Order: sequence, then C-alpha cells, then structure tokens
Amino acid sequence: MKYSPIKICLYICATLLLMYLMTFFSKNHQLPIGKFQEGFVVKKWFFKYPKTASFFKQKELDENQIKSLDSIVYNLSVTDSNDAEDAKIIPIFTKIDTSKIERLSYPKDAKAFIKQLKINLQSPKCRIIHYGDSQIEGDRMSGYIRNRLQGYFGGSGPGFIPIVQVYQQISANITPSPNWKRFAAFDPTHKRFSHQKYGAYTSLSRFTPVYDIEEDSLLLDKLELTKATIDIGVSQRSYALLKNFTSIGLHYGNVQSPSAIQVNNDGVLMKSDTLIADGNYHKYSINLTSAPTNLRIEIDAKISPDFYGLTLDGEKGISLDNVAMRGASGTVFATMNSENFSQMFQQLKPKVLIFQFGGNTVPYLKDSLSVINYAGYLKSQLNWTRTKTDNASIIFIGPSDMTTTENGELITYKLLPYLNQVLKQTCNENGIAYWSMFDAMGGKNSMKHWVDQKLAGSDYTHFSSSGTKVVSELFFVALYLDLMALK
Repeated sequence: MKYSPIKICLYICATLLLMYLMTFFSKNHQLPIGKFQEGFVVKKWFFKYPKTASFFKQKELDENQIKSLDSIVYNLSVTDSNDAEDAKIIPIFTKIDTSKIERLSYPKDAKAFIKQLKINLQSPKCRIIHYGDSQIEGDRMSGYIRNRLQGYFGGSGPGFIPIVQVYQQISANITPSPNWKRFAAFDPTHKRFSHQKYGAYTSLSRFTPVYDIEEDSLLLDKLELTKATIDIGVSQRSYALLKNFTSIGLHYGNVQSPSAIQVNNDGVLMKSDTLIADGNYHKYSINLTSAPTNLRIEIDAKISPDFYGLTLDGEKGISLDNVAMRGASGTVFATMNSENFSQMFQQLKPKVLIFQFGGNTVPYLKDSLSVINYAGYLKSQLNWTRTKTDNASIIFIGPSDMTTTENGELITYKLLPYLNQVLKQTCNENGIAYWSMFDAMGGKNSMKHWVDQKLAGSDYTHFSSSGTKVVSELFFVALYLDLMALK
C-alpha cells in the first residue's frame, strides 16, 4: 500500500473526528473513592474520557483572587540564604496588605492562648514537635519555621532525626550502618509490633531481627554479637542555625540483652557505657563543646533495642522536631502504647505541638457525615496526645487546596472546603489554634494557580521548594502578628 500526504491527512482527520464523536458517548461515573469522573466502563475497567461540553470548557481562577494572592506571595520576606541573620528578618509589612494574610483562628479566650504560647516560646528551653503527613517530609515547612523561630527566640540544631531516613533531608548528615531497619506505627507495609511501643516520634529502628527470649530462654546463648554504627556530621546545605548543635540525645527502649555503647569523635573515644536494660524508654545523652565534625556511635548487642531516633539540639532556646508520617491522617497516636509515649514526653517536655493532617483523607471523603466522623476521631487523637504534656500549646495546620479532575475539569475536591471548616470549629472548641492553609493559598481552586507559578508540583497536592518557603512564611507571619500584638 502506498502512502501519500493526502491519505495521511485524511487518516489524521478521520481519527480526530472519531475521537471527537466519542465525547458524545462519555458519561459521568462515580468512582470507589467517591468522586465523579467522565469516561467509559468496559467490564471491570474504567477509561477516563471527556464529555463534549467539558472538552471545550476551561475554568480559570478569579482574576481578583489571583491579584490578591500575588500581592502577598511576591512581597513576603522569603529567603533562600542559609545565613543565620536571615532568620531575624522582620516581615516587610510596608509591602504587603496584612489584612489579606490568613490569620490563626483561636479558642474562645484567644488572648490567654496567645499569652501562654508566647510564654512557652520564650522559655529557656522550648521543644516544639511538628507532626504531619508528606507535606512536611524532608523537613519541609518545619525547617523554614524552625529557622524563623530560632532567629527570634534563640536556639539551634535540627531537633529530631530518625536513624533510618526514608526520605532525603538536609538538616544533618546521619549515616547508619546497612544493618539498620525502620518500623513505623503508621506504615501499613509492616506488621505492627504487639508491644505498640513506637515512642513519641511514632517510629523505631533496629539492627537485628525481633526475638522473643521469654519463649526461648536459651535463645540468647545461641545468638552472636552484632555491631551497628551511626555516623553524625554537620550538613553544609542546611540553615546556619541548624548546624550548631552540641546536645545529642539517643532515644531507646525495650532493651532485652546487654547492649554496649561507645561514642567516638574524630576517632577519639569520648564515652563507653551499657544501655539500661529494664524495658522502659531512656535517653542516652552526649554533650559536646562544639558541633561534631565526625562523631560515631557504636552499639554491640545480640538483640537490638528499639531506637526511637536522635535529637540534635542547642543548649537553650527553640528546638523543633520534624515528624513526617507519609500517608498518615493523624489517627495513629492513641493506638500506640500510652506508658511508653508518656515516658518519652516526660523526657522531651514539649511546650508546643503542631499537627498538620487531613490531606490524605480528602480523596476518600464521600459525604458530610464522613467529614464529621473524621474530625471527631481526630479530636480524640489530639486530646490523647495533649494529656501526655504539661500545658503544651497546640496548633493545627489544615490541609492545602488539592485539585482533582472531575467532569474533565481541574477543581478542588468537593468536600475539602467543608472539611477545612469543620476542622477549624473542632479545634477551636477543644482549646486548639487553627491555621487554614487552604484559605492562605487563596481558597477554592487556588492550587492550579500555585502550580502555574511553579509553587506547587504537577500532582496538584504538594508544594515545590519555593512554594514550601512561601506557605511557611505565610504561617510564620500570621503567628508573628499575633505574638507581637500581645503586650
């Protein structure tokens, strides 16, 4: 068969015409996760395909909303520098309309809440734990907020870092030996340990398999000694304040066999001890005169204890821990061992807790009742955690705008605005401050604009590096305005 330009053109036109005619037969179908999508169902398979009307339709974000958002975003004092002085920059209020800044929403007695929060932040030692989903992985948001708070209230160091990292982080150089493995309370790919002792950081690391010496009393004699190491150094890519840590905490528990530990810095032995073998949580402290250049922790044991991670802090001021829980919705806390969690909180003494969840639940919400049920379950988790603290201030950061394709159009998930509203009300009624990241971004259908401006990724869910700094500064400015307004 001979091909000619005319035949090729006719073939292309016929194909395009057929594809267009198929839009007349496309229908709306409800998917298992609750949303509607245009397309065809063939036996068990669903094929996305636009309807005729939506094929030619393109909805844009309101122009006034874009201008209002841009006037804030592009005049914020966001910096890419690692200079410690950058953390002390006062937001440039002469260039932005602060009335457009999304402020925190507080419980009934807002003044009392802000006063206690300011007292906590100004304490000689204030630990903040930032729990969240994948929006904060790799110290995103936490790192920027930490740097800003440490610049104003003092403090240094990156805080908590897991021994085994499942995502890239630049806060410090932590290199474990290859025999370490991580287990998380929120990770559905691993069977949960029956003891449920995952600690305040919701995960643990081990360097040997799990054994039950109670069932086999002779097991310990059969096992060989195993060595594991953790190398700690200063990251040259992180904020300047994060590089200055002199107080190292190794958090552990569930010691079942004699476990020896040695600490070397630049090849010189600093400490040599035995870990406490009573089954409870403990902190092994390493205090230095300056940040380590090449510190190695060596542990020898037949059965690995559970290690909940490292804390790298300064001597005083703000410490902020980033606890990223990929795929989590904030509903795992009360499922963990209460005594173990409490013991760790008694040592850590957090004065501020920040929770940032909701995004992973959004695609699966089917109706308003499911929103209310989720908010109620989340409330019980937050209250359970709060009982372990000593009057800690709690802030909840709501989910960002998230875009889905519905009827061939990029729009905000239908129940997301309602979820944001219910979460705010639930938090405020239970003594928790709430910051609406959804409204701070510009509200409904604003994610598309953030993606267009390269402030968010192509998944229309997660922020880019630049977008992370912008949304973090939006939160910090809102908090700064309230703290500075309090006399």
